[in-house]
Amino acid sequence: MINRKYAKEEVDAVIVGAGAAGGVLAKELSEAGYSVVVLEAGPFRDPQHDFASDELAMKSLGWQETRLVAGANPLTMGHNNSGYGVGGGTTHFTAVFLRFHASDFRTYSSDGVGADWPIRYEDLEPFYNRNEKEIAVSGPKYFPWGEYHGPYPYPERDPLSQNAYLFQRGCEKLGIRSSVTPLAILSAPYEGRPPCINRGFCNQGCMPNAKFSTLIVHIPKAIKAGAEVLADCMVTGITMRKDGMASGVTFVHQGQTYEQKSRLVIVCAFAVETPRLLLNSANAQFPDGLANSSGWVGKAIMPHSSHDVYAKFDEDVRLYKGTPVLASTQDFYETNPDNDFSRGYTIHAHGARPLSFVKGISKSAGGVLWGKKLRETALDYNYYGRLTLVGEVLPNPDNRVELTDEVDVHGLPRAKVTFSYGDNDRKLIDHAVRKMSDILQAAGGKVEFVSPDSAHLMGGCRMGADPTTSVVNSYGQAHDVPNLFVCDASIFVTSGGGNPTNTVMALASRTAAFIKEKARKLEFV
Repeated sequence: MINRKYAKEEVDAVIVGAGAAGGVLAKELSEAGYSVVVLEAGPFRDPQHDFASDELAMKSLGWQETRLVAGANPLTMGHNNSGYGVGGGTTHFTAVFLRFHASDFRTYSSDGVGADWPIRYEDLEPFYNRNEKEIAVSGPKYFPWGEYHGPYPYPERDPLSQNAYLFQRGCEKLGIRSSVTPLAILSAPYEGRPPCINRGFCNQGCMPNAKFSTLIVHIPKAIKAGAEVLADCMVTGITMRKDGMASGVTFVHQGQTYEQKSRLVIVCAFAVETPRLLLNSANAQFPDGLANSSGWVGKAIMPHSSHDVYAKFDEDVRLYKGTPVLASTQDFYETNPDNDFSRGYTIHAHGARPLSFVKGISKSAGGVLWGKKLRETALDYNYYGRLTLVGEVLPNPDNRVELTDEVDVHGLPRAKVTFSYGDNDRKLIDHAVRKMSDILQAAGGKVEFVSPDSAHLMGGCRMGADPTTSVVNSYGQAHDVPNLFVCDASIFVTSGGGNPTNTVMALASRTAAFIKEKARKLEFV
């Protein structure tokens, strides 16, 4: 039963979505003394009782509602790129905790592609530092790439998996630098949580709580500070005042519609649901959707290309052992004038549990593997190594989220996600697949499968200084509605070539600091 304490009250902030960004904002604002309500479409889970070491059962950690897809390269939606429930995608991410590089924020100025962010690396650096310390990121004493080289708050994970050691062996033979991966997974006890014991079910939810998620870190602290977190509450619209300011949100819980009034509305609902909500909240004042005078709501979505390369070895690899990602290289992250494409990528030595392994090889490039051949291959699962790509995809306004005529159980128009790779994206993928194949072969493996994939959807509500070409400013504040904020991966201008969660959380911390400063000056009244 929902505690309707706030149903008849206006609160300081209502936050839509309790994932990486929503959790940070809830904690920061509630600890500063603001009244906060967090609305989450999915359930509030208990890791010890609701997580399971079961690949199929834990697909429920991803968004299960239907999303329509289109384009030359239609995206796979759900578990691999969005979360469902308190904690959002942090409950089932691999916990790779990389920073963006300085070049990621100025790709147009430096490389002539993409677009420049209205901020620079230096604007996020203090928030990167703070978040990594707060959640005790484990990592190497020296990280060779980007602007931050370590040391990280907690020591690197040790021992590594056999897959990671093979990757390092191949890199060394080819003169490619590799490093233990920075992870939001404990290597020693911290705040009552135990260190990782290498169960390997990071993508199915960490039952011991060694892996960070906002479910177990930020949300409990927000509740302790007075925030109210309402699970199983699907937000259906943003309500507006006659003066063009947001007045709150409507949401559905167990078939009943409620309204939560608020001085600030902060949308942290993912790169599909955030544009969907803004577009669905259109009214007479904003006929094209909220914050959409520029026409950019829903446009320029960007996944990461995430192709996998599998090689068979004569020795045991056992991809199920250990944390999925334990070693990486960013030697190919920056634009190289010798390449026929711009920007770059990260390569991870990436484990795979049996079902994801079978799913991956069954859709390998060059044809579909099935039947007797698939079964025979799966029997050799323990002998396969795997590398995966996190490749930058350039922004393209034709890649977009829009509403359809088909409606869901709440009567809301379903989202349609259209995506196609560009020429630069395809050339980058080809280069990365060759490099991953070279590394596996140098380590003694025989490459047998290349599996196309994507992950980490970003964009759709890009930030910018020009209101005619962006949705929000650098703090996530909507150009058109001053007390409406967007704060999640949808405000990314470019995708970078590394996992985005650290940057999502740094942006959320920066937005929280901005809101607190503006509120202190009474500028939101």
